Amino acid sequence: MVRNTYIYPPEPSMRIVADIIEYTAKEMPKFNSISISGYHMQEAGATLTQELAFTLADGREYVRAALAKGLDVDEFAGRLSFFFAIGMNFFMEAAKLRAARLLWTRIMQEFSPKKAASLMLRTHCQTSGVSLAEQDPYNNIIRTAFEAMSAVLGGTQSLHTNSFDEAIALPTEFSARIARNTQLILQHETGVTKVVDPLAGSYYVESLTKELADAAWALIEEVESLGGMTKAVDDGLPKRLIEEAATRRQAAVDRGEEVIVGVNKYRLETEDEIDILNIDNAAVRVGQIKRLEDTKRRRDAKAVAQTLAELTRVAQTGEGNLLAAAVDAARARATVGEISDAMRAVFGDHTAVPKVVSDVYGDSYHDDPEYQMIVGRLSEFATTLGTKPKIMVAKLGQDGHDRGAKVISSAFGDLGFEVIAGPLFQTPNEAADLAVAQKVHVVGMSSLAAGHKTLAPQLVAALKARGADNIIVVVGGVIPRQDYQFLLDHGVAAVFGPGTNVLEAARAVMDLMQGRLRNS
Repeated sequence: MVRNTYIYPPEPSMRIVADIIEYTAKEMPKFNSISISGYHMQEAGATLTQELAFTLADGREYVRAALAKGLDVDEFAGRLSFFFAIGMNFFMEAAKLRAARLLWTRIMQEFSPKKAASLMLRTHCQTSGVSLAEQDPYNNIIRTAFEAMSAVLGGTQSLHTNSFDEAIALPTEFSARIARNTQLILQHETGVTKVVDPLAGSYYVESLTKELADAAWALIEEVESLGGMTKAVDDGLPKRLIEEAATRRQAAVDRGEEVIVGVNKYRLETEDEIDILNIDNAAVRVGQIKRLEDTKRRRDAKAVAQTLAELTRVAQTGEGNLLAAAVDAARARATVGEISDAMRAVFGDHTAVPKVVSDVYGDSYHDDPEYQMIVGRLSEFATTLGTKPKIMVAKLGQDGHDRGAKVISSAFGDLGFEVIAGPLFQTPNEAADLAVAQKVHVVGMSSLAAGHKTLAPQLVAALKARGADNIIVVVGGVIPRQDYQFLLDHGVAAVFGPGTNVLEAARAVMDLMQGRLRNS
């Protein structure tokens, strides 16, 4: 929905979920069949009400899908698990987990279970990645500790604590140890595990719990009126609401209405570099291809073909269980890609049409003089160009995290740019083809999965090969400062790291375009 790790359309995806629940209930009764996740929703920008409502609505849809397979609710409901994000709104996050348990019990009572365990919401929580800042990054240790405490006070069953350097790069062994020890200290030194629901009875927390439960239930009912979560996802309602919320919050941060210590207030004059983990993407790719080749060489090709054909047949006819057929294929050493393709042949691919919300970022600024100055400057530049400045926002490789890309697309559109929102998972060549066809002035590449040192130079080279080296390439996202010069040396015109103010980025892009025009 917002994590963008889908392959198939919503309906066949729901069929896969139902088959997973059926298979695990019969073959692996102590296994948590699925993780019903709201984490990625909050990371994409969802409010706590949206995260709570859409997660539970997903859960209700999964239960219905499993019941449609002929399962008894008590066969599987007790092994469903949830996964929530925990951000910096300390009391509200704890109240969210309390409200989740309340609402899930209400939902499950609709299905008349006989076991008390079927009414229980069991959840894992992970501290927020979005709350981590590149600037003054040791502050992130404090943020993660507060978020972890909120999750524990709210009643999480298990916990993941993020490393302080994850807004910059992949975690080092040092940062991962601090993250682990944060929750070990909570567990063993604070005494919080000795009491159940320690915030119960607090007027404030009880009030927040009811407020969240009521607001989330209203949104769940709205989803129901559309025909359920599968239909709502197909119609794009959750994604649109989440993207609007993300854009609205970014405007609040940029305006300083929401204080982020070390980012938009109390900033350091100079930032010291920290040690980061470097990954050689090319070496990883070569090693993975070699492992695949070795596996394919050793396996029984006939058995692989037979099991994959059976998986396709199950997908096509609806007779049998998709997970059971996939397990047989995996035992024959079919690859994940081959197993996915066997179902793709029947289900096809789900391709989300990139839509950019408008009049959200701009509405937050409306009469702000700095914002109006940039709008006026863009208008004058458009007159000089004879057309609106055109920027394409590109997501390359397997990086499906598009919150930043969507926020930039929305904000730049409100400022007066013509924005082309490129599709997810493009190759550098595909992005270059689209940029040339659309006659853009700038390509903004968004990178949040450590692929920037590989993909950005390839994009620059692809544009040059098409005679389009006049197109400016800028890169934004989770990029260590140590890598900025590498990117600049390989043809990137500017780099915008985490925490960049959107208006500052817009000014910088305009400066680059005007400089290019003067020198042409």
